[in-house]
Formats: sequence, structure tokens, C-alpha cells
Amino acid sequence: MATAFSSPHAASAPAAAPAAGARLNGWRLAAFSSFAVPIYAAQMPLGVYLPAIYAQHYGLSLATLGLIFLLERLWGAAADPVIGILSDRTRSPFGRRRPWIVAGAALYGVAAIPLFFPPATITPLYLGVTLFVFYLGWSMMQIPYLAWSGEISGRYHERTRVATYASVAGSSALLLVLVLPTIADQLRPGDAELKLAAFGGVVLVSLVISLAFVLRAFPEAPAPRGVTARVSFRETLAAILGDRLLLRVIGSDFAVTFGQLVRSTLFVFFITSYMGLPQWASGLFLLQFVFGIAAGPIWMKIALRYGKHRTGVAGEVVQVVINLGLLLVTPNAFGLLIALTVAQGLAQGSGNLMLRAIVADVADKHRLDTGVDRTALFFSVFSLTSKAAMAAAVGIALPLVAWLGFQPSGANTPQALHGLLLVFALGPAVAHALSAWLIHGFPLDESRHSEIRRALDERERAAFSTAVPAE
Repeated sequence: MATAFSSPHAASAPAAAPAAGARLNGWRLAAFSSFAVPIYAAQMPLGVYLPAIYAQHYGLSLATLGLIFLLERLWGAAADPVIGILSDRTRSPFGRRRPWIVAGAALYGVAAIPLFFPPATITPLYLGVTLFVFYLGWSMMQIPYLAWSGEISGRYHERTRVATYASVAGSSALLLVLVLPTIADQLRPGDAELKLAAFGGVVLVSLVISLAFVLRAFPEAPAPRGVTARVSFRETLAAILGDRLLLRVIGSDFAVTFGQLVRSTLFVFFITSYMGLPQWASGLFLLQFVFGIAAGPIWMKIALRYGKHRTGVAGEVVQVVINLGLLLVTPNAFGLLIALTVAQGLAQGSGNLMLRAIVADVADKHRLDTGVDRTALFFSVFSLTSKAAMAAAVGIALPLVAWLGFQPSGANTPQALHGLLLVFALGPAVAHALSAWLIHGFPLDESRHSEIRRALDERERAAFSTAVPAE
């Protein structure tokens, strides 16, 4: 009898994914998804808290910090596709994804110690080297993990469940690190070391626990047989740019992420300056986040009934309506703002969730068409465009509201505040509309994907029967 966490190395005939024809066990899925916690637990501290703490309490200049974090983010983005290619090509007794995840976790954990528990005096070189190793470990974990998440089941709807579990786990991690600074300020106000230690503790403890879970949650599927010849970078780039379905998915994800980050970037300014309610800025952001976590299973249920791309379009259209509704918000309409914030939370992430679940389907079609498995590479490109959208949102939204006359501190004219409102509402609305348009009518539905999986399974069985001589 198979145990709950059976050996990943049991010999068997090739299959597209473990338990490809059955519903995935919920406990195993939760164990596998727990690895999203250490991956996403560092996202908020690195983006929001660490630069300020290293500037205020360790004396690094803003210019130096800006350059270091910019270079490290560029390094992390450049590493993603390289790791995706290498992971797809890896062949080992432990699988393709596990060796990268373990090695990445080791680098990630080692670098987290000096990053979150620094000495009293640090230098730019200290921070630069630490972040270099940290981002390398992060990419080595995240890209193979995302690829593996698309391989543990070949079923169209099961991939929606996998993406939903991981999304809820990652969002829970972000919520935890949102709450931690508030708790630290209540215990010891102004204690930067305590905040850093709290962030580091979450990252390290969750990394150790979840690594044990993810390695045993599911067996890895055997590497696909077929075309194994290595191709050049130019041929790989041509394969990506030539896959129109992938371009639609990553274009849609770029748009939805851009819209979300425009809203997040301007959220505090909008609540503080336009609404005149600085005391509500953190509370409303947290309220939106909590409802966003609760919304994951709701959108999963909708997708299981209507399909991923239709659900993604519906979620984006809802986002458009909500953001256009913000145009009706005035400084006296606090009730309407709360209602739209809750609605935004319930719709938040619906597009990202569906698009992430679609990437593995697109990779299946690509493998059927070309004979080459590029699952990890496709997920690395997906991750890369998301990071590019984050940078673009900040780089466009802040200069735009400044051009319209908005000042983060001091008095603002009614025209400047109206300009802030327009960018805050219309920027995300346009982006979400573009995301819906790109994914509308997506041809890779459940029926078409089932045909692709049957063809891939038949190819695998033929390759296996050729490779294994009859006894």
C-alpha cells in the first residue's frame, strides 16, 4: 500500500504527471504549497522595509541603496530564464526540480542570516554580496518549484487547484509579514533589529519546515522522452517569441500585474492625501489583503465550472468595474471606499491565479508541437514579465502623478488631487481591460488540453516501449 508520502523514485511506466488521472490529495497539495511561504515571505520586507531600515539605522545612503537594489533585481531577473533552461535539461536520480530547489534553499537560507540579522556596522559590499546570493537562491527555488507545480498533474482543472493552494499560501505569508511590523512597534517601538529578526525568523523557520514537506509531497514525473538535443540561446529565444499562446499569457499577466502595482503604489497617497485619512491607510490595505486571501477558493470554484481563461476574463472585467467605481469616490464617501476596497480584495489576484494555471497547459502544447519540454523556461519568462510589470508600474505611476502636480508632502491643489484620483482609478482599469482582451477567446480550453495530454501520453508510451526491450 502506498503511503501518504511515497518514494519519489519508485520504478514505473512513464506518465505525464504523478496521479495524472486522479484528484490530488488535499493534504499533499497543502504540503507542496507550503513552500510558497518562504518564497513570498521575503517579498514585502525586501520591497518595503529593508531599504528604509538599512538607510535609517545602518547609515547607507539612499543613492547607494537604490543602486544596489536595482542591480540585484536586474540580476535576479536575468537569472530566472537561465535557471529555467538548466532545470529543464537536468537529469538526475533525484529528478529535475528537486536538486535545484534544495541547492537554492541552501543559498537562500545562508544569505537570509546576514541579511536579516546584520552586525552593527555594514558596508555596501556586505549588502551587495548578501543580496546577490539571496536572489540567486530565490530564483533557484522559485523557478523549478513553479515548473514542478505545473507537472504534478496533467489534468486541466487540477492545475487550477494547485495554483490556488500555492496562491493562498503565498498570500498568507505576505499577510503575516504585513502584520509583523505592527506587532513589533507595539512591543518595542522603533526597534529596527526586532523587525528584521521577525522577518528573518519567518523566512528561515518556514524554509526548513516547508522544504521537508515539498520534497516528499509528490513524486516527480519522469522527464519527457523525445527530442533532447540542446539548442542555442537564439533558438530558445525564437521558440519563446514564436509561441503566440505564451505571448498572450505573459502579455495578459504583465497588464494585470501592472494594474495591481499602480494601485498599490498610489494606495497610501490616495488614502492619505485625497481622502484625508492617513490613520486608515494601513488598515484599508490590510482589509483588502485579507479578503484577497479568502477569494482564492471562490475563484477556483468558478474556474472548475467555467474554465480558466473564461474565469480570468471575468475577474479582469470585475476589476475594471471596481476601479472605474473609484471615480465616484469623494473625500466624504468613506462608505463607498470601504465597499470598493472589499470588492477589490475579492477580485484581487483572480487574473494572476488563472494565468499561472494556464502556463503549464501552454507548455504541454509547446512540447507536443516541438518535442522539447520547456516548462521551467516558460514559468521563468512568466516570472520575468511579472517583475518587469512591477518595475514599470512604479516607474510610470509616480512620475505621472508628479507631472500632474501631486506632492507627497505638503498641500496639494484640487487639480493635483483630481489627477491622483484619475491615475489611481483609470490606470488599473485600462490595464485590467487590456489583460481581459488578451486572454479573451483563448483556444486552449479543457477539451483541447485533454486532446493534447492524450497525444503526449501516447508519445511517451511509444518512446518507453522503444527504449525498454521486451523480456
